[in-house]
Amino acid sequence: MNAFRTRPALVALTLPLAAAGLVACGSGSGSGGTEKESYADGQAFTMAIASDPGALDPQGGVTSTLLQLSRFAYDSLVSVDAEGEVRPQLAEKWNVDGTTVTFDIKEGVTCADGSEFTAQTVVDNISYVEDPKNKSPFLGVFVPAGATAKASGQTVTVTLAAPAPFVLAAFSNLPMVCDSGMEDRASLKNQTAGTGPYVLEEVVPGDHYTYKVREGYTWGPDGASTSTTGTPATIEAKIVANDTTAANQLLSGQLNAASIAGQDATRLDGAKMTRVDAQAVVGEQWYNHNEGHPTADPAVRAALTQALDLAELQKVITADKGGPATQLAVVAPAGCTGSSVEGNLADNDAAAAEKALEDAGWTEGADGIRVKDGKPLAVSFVHDSSLGAPGTAAAELAVAAWKKVGIDATAKSLDQTAIQTAMFGTGDWDVAWEPVNINTPDQIVPFLSGPAPAEGGNNFAGIANADYDAAVKTAMGKNGAEGCADWLAAEASLFQANDVVPFANNLLPFFSQGAELEVVGSVVPTSIRMLG
Repeated sequence: MNAFRTRPALVALTLPLAAAGLVACGSGSGSGGTEKESYADGQAFTMAIASDPGALDPQGGVTSTLLQLSRFAYDSLVSVDAEGEVRPQLAEKWNVDGTTVTFDIKEGVTCADGSEFTAQTVVDNISYVEDPKNKSPFLGVFVPAGATAKASGQTVTVTLAAPAPFVLAAFSNLPMVCDSGMEDRASLKNQTAGTGPYVLEEVVPGDHYTYKVREGYTWGPDGASTSTTGTPATIEAKIVANDTTAANQLLSGQLNAASIAGQDATRLDGAKMTRVDAQAVVGEQWYNHNEGHPTADPAVRAALTQALDLAELQKVITADKGGPATQLAVVAPAGCTGSSVEGNLADNDAAAAEKALEDAGWTEGADGIRVKDGKPLAVSFVHDSSLGAPGTAAAELAVAAWKKVGIDATAKSLDQTAIQTAMFGTGDWDVAWEPVNINTPDQIVPFLSGPAPAEGGNNFAGIANADYDAAVKTAMGKNGAEGCADWLAAEASLFQANDVVPFANNLLPFFSQGAELEVVGSVVPTSIRMLG
């Protein structure tokens, strides 16, 4: 779901930023520079975020912006480093034995209010996500569905309902809420209650969120501490809605970090701004399969796909800097390699699109728009505004292509919060461009199968693909990468059925100045070092 302003994602399932394993060092040292400078204490670190996340409950939303902000104030049981290795965080030891997972919680971990963080608190967090009435989108994503947990001393034992091949990667993304937040869930809308290295200090809706460093924090990823020289005194997440503005603020020193694409990225490269790149899905087309939507008709979905020149859209949406999509889970460290996309997407064929619609009873009207049972073939097309100008240009091409085959598409550009509301709430969409960036294929399963959000699930598009479900069942019975062939086959069945259409990957640039940091899924708070 990408943590920075131009990187859209519903999940950043390690979902936050579509970037991982990146270290930006030095200042003014060019792309990926490594010039060393002294560190400075007591400074403020300012970064750009895509949009206002609204309510801050860390287990209540899956936009990349919220996932990044949550990481400042909340810890997870374990962390995953740039090479995909599991590292200690709240848990000092862990073990996976079939469907039993145990975590030994570190002694001495405290919440921001000074209270002790216990194994029972972990159990309460897992139980909260597992309870359907709480409608946490993390169910089945960061906590395997059907899992139960119990505490004994400082040990948590999680019993899984079925094998979970990437279970530790999942738990590495589950932010743990302290007892005060569990008891007063409403307080989490604009406060924090975590064990993390920072505490929310100021909220100015629509403008910025400021976090203050915690003294005495020593249990970060692999033992990271806030006493390290160069640790920022505050972190300000500033909402910047425009690439050019963000680039200008980087150049003027008003920002320390932002993800920026397009011509503004070229401008920053020319200024020798420190840059790192990461692979991400940027072009991904979803169809609303739910009853009452024209896209519930397989023929309409086929026509919408065939009408598009996906290769052209890929060039436009990436400003001719990216490449074709490969699979659904590309965020490093990716659980599987290979391509589930190649050879499984429909070719651009306007004549075939028109025939599919004709055969399904959609006849051409006097104005060129197709009609069935007296109703015109009109679709609501929403796309994430953080795709920027390239996204808007690509959307215009898609609308024009659909009109040529008799489909009237109305395009709307929405920010991350608004597009999530439409896709998970109101259902006011037929076609959506919202990349879901993940690093293991199991993390997206709840978005592609199972119950809808209104029923406590995440299947916002109402997808029901028996071939996908069968291949997933096989893959889930294998450990980690051993099931990759089955995962790729599962994804291929989705593309062949026009259930979802990934069409573009890109290396997304992340720029920084005045600080060095590491990005693994999103910015690692304890990695930030201010430069003197």
